[in-house]
This record gives sequence, structure tokens and C-alpha cells, in this order.
Amino acid sequence: MDREAAKKALQSAKATGFFTEMYGDGAAENEKRYEHVLEGFEKSFGGDQVSLFTSAGRTEISGNHTDHNNGKVLAGSINLDCVACAAANGTDEIHIISETYSQKFTINIKNLKPSDKMAGTIDLTKGMLAGFQEMGYQIGGFDAYITSNVISAAGVSSSASYEMLICSMINEFFNDGKVDVVTYAHVGKYAENKYWNKGSGLLDQMACAVGGMITIDFKNPLEPVVEKLDYDFGAQDHSLIIVQTGKGHADLSAEYSSIPNEMKRVAAVFGKEVCAEITEQEVIENAAKVRKEAGDRAFLRALHFFEENKRVEKQVQALKENRFDEFLSLITESGNSSWKWLQNCYVPGSEEQGITSALALTELFIKEKGCGACRVHGGGFAGVIMAMLPNSVTDEYIAYIEKAMGEGSAYRMSIRPYGAVCVDGYIA
Repeated sequence: MDREAAKKALQSAKATGFFTEMYGDGAAENEKRYEHVLEGFEKSFGGDQVSLFTSAGRTEISGNHTDHNNGKVLAGSINLDCVACAAANGTDEIHIISETYSQKFTINIKNLKPSDKMAGTIDLTKGMLAGFQEMGYQIGGFDAYITSNVISAAGVSSSASYEMLICSMINEFFNDGKVDVVTYAHVGKYAENKYWNKGSGLLDQMACAVGGMITIDFKNPLEPVVEKLDYDFGAQDHSLIIVQTGKGHADLSAEYSSIPNEMKRVAAVFGKEVCAEITEQEVIENAAKVRKEAGDRAFLRALHFFEENKRVEKQVQALKENRFDEFLSLITESGNSSWKWLQNCYVPGSEEQGITSALALTELFIKEKGCGACRVHGGGFAGVIMAMLPNSVTDEYIAYIEKAMGEGSAYRMSIRPYGAVCVDGYIA
């Protein structure tokens, strides 16, 4: 649509309804973000025709460290997002301004070779363009002005949110909106695998792109089974809170890698590659052999994998049958399993235990109030926890936890219904 039509659309009743659905109490604040990127695009690129885009951050609700062994997860799109104004430019060049990260760069679509470092936003963007080409889709030149409030290093997938935003632009401008979100996720995975040397799966991308709450079964990782849950999370009057507990100073790559590697070591005892190819009963019946050949911690981590998959199934069923209290209790169960069996809440031997300290304080708060749930969020070892609490106690909890973890460490979020989309049709 033309710029003036876009400005008017943002002030419409239809737009107000969309922003309320997406951002809840933050609707007015986020409407200004769309106005801001529209103005930024106009000043930077000019042009008459524009489109507006959004791509969600994501939260992992259950399924902690299961996807890499082809397990099951429950995840959701959150109200923190990337927002952009963009337009095709009829050239072979892509011009991107990322206001949040003070980046401005140009890519020629005829030269998509990654840099020697294979890192950074430019390489990631080239990887997505190459991924679309590899999968037989069209690409072209476009201009984009982007801002993001998806928190970095908080397990809410700021990079995947950006990836899915770019995918939605390429789909809208050059492929008539025919590319599905599963393909978006594969494009993002391709970019991270081939242009970042990062062995990512599909969880982050799928959760950012689909919208709402989704469950994913990765038993066949090339064609994961994705189910969107038609559940009105907002009706439960709860907020999802992410708490930054402090960042570990050491490189945690070895700790993260140990989890999939040890689970796979258990599978190897039975001649298989991943835990999804074996059963919990096999592991239990051969516990002595597994402990001897794979190790005690690997044995416990494999048990976490099996039990966590069952928890995801139970949570999905609880949501479908509107048993929200059971859903919350299973979040707590998941967190306890991550703490005791998966053992990813702190680095062994380290006195720095921000995650476990935040979890202990949160558990005390929940015990006093008699409501809510909490667990480690994302990779673990250092960084972030998640709490799910009634809105009536959320402000009190944020003040309580920030007193211990630092001002500004807690972020109140909600599950939103749309993932990565072109906004035009929702507001005009």
C-alpha cells in the first residue's frame, strides 16, 4: 500500500483491534513502533509503496533439551518482536537498516558467498537468501527499516525472529505469499547451519513463525509434525515472565554440547543414534549396562528426555481440555526434572548459581501465593528462568525478583496469536 494509506491504516479501528490482540496492554505503545519504522523508512529510502511486517520472539514452555534427540516440545510466540517497514526496489540489491543494532548494510543477490568469519547479520541474511534459492523460490532486491525489542541472550530467539521477518518479506515480495512457515523454518536452519556453522534445529524458527502456542514432534527432523493449539491463553489472566539471572563468564559451549552428546551416547548403547529411536523401558531394564557404558549423568539425562516428552503430551491434552492448573503443575514438573535429572541449572563446580537462586526465590514466592509455576528457560547453566503467574501478583513478583536479580531483569510477556506476518491485511 502507499505510505499515506499505511499511515491512515495504523490509526484505524481495525488496526487497534489487531494491536490489542497482539500486544494486550502494550497495544498503543507498539502501534507507535509501526509508525516509527514507517517514518524511518520514508526518511531512509523514500518510495511510494510500502508494507509492514512483524515477527515474534518465542518462549519454550516445555520440552527442555529434547529437540536435538528428535523429541517433543511445547513453545509459543511472544509479544516481543521485530517490526519492519519494507518494499521491493526492483534491483539486485538488498538494503537493510537495523535501528536497534545500529547496522546498515547492502547485499547484492548475485554474490551470496559468506564471509570467512561466517558470523553476523550480513552472513545470516545471505544464508536465508541462498536458502530460498536452494529450495527453488524467487528472491530479489528490497529495502527494509527494522527495529526489535526481542531481548538478546534471554532464550527468546532474537536471531530466529529476525530470520523469520526476512522470510516473510521475501515471501510477500517475490513469491506471492505461497511459502509456508515450515519452509521459513528450514530456510532459517539452512542459514544458521551453512552460513553460521551453528548446528541449529527448527524449534526457534517454528515458534517464531507460526504464532500462538504450538507443539512440535521432531521424530522425523526433516518433516517435523507441527500442531498449532487453538487455545486462548489470554483468557487465563496469566503472564509469562522471563528473568535474567546474570550471565556466566565462561564459554558454556562444552556444557550445552554435553547434553545432546550424552543422550546420544545412551542411544548408542542400543545401536541407535538418538534417544527418540529407543524406549524408556529399554533404558530402565538395562540400567546397569547404560550406566557403565554411557555414564550415570547420561543415564539421568536420557530419563529426562523420555519423561519430558510425556509431559509435553500431557500439557497439550490439558490445554485442549482446558485444565490450566494441571498445565501449570506440569511446567513445575518440567523445571524440577531439568534441575535434578537433566542438570542444566548451573555449571558443575561453579559457585555462580544465578538460575538456581532465582528459581529458589520464585518457588518461595509461588508457595506463599499458592499459585503459579516456574522453570529454567532455554539452554540453561546460566542466564534465564521463566515464571508463569496470575496477573494479580505479577507486579509484586517483578518487584520481588528484581530486588535480588537487579532492576530491569524481569520481562513481562504474553503469548500472541500471530508469528511472522505481513501486517497490511490485518490493519487495512
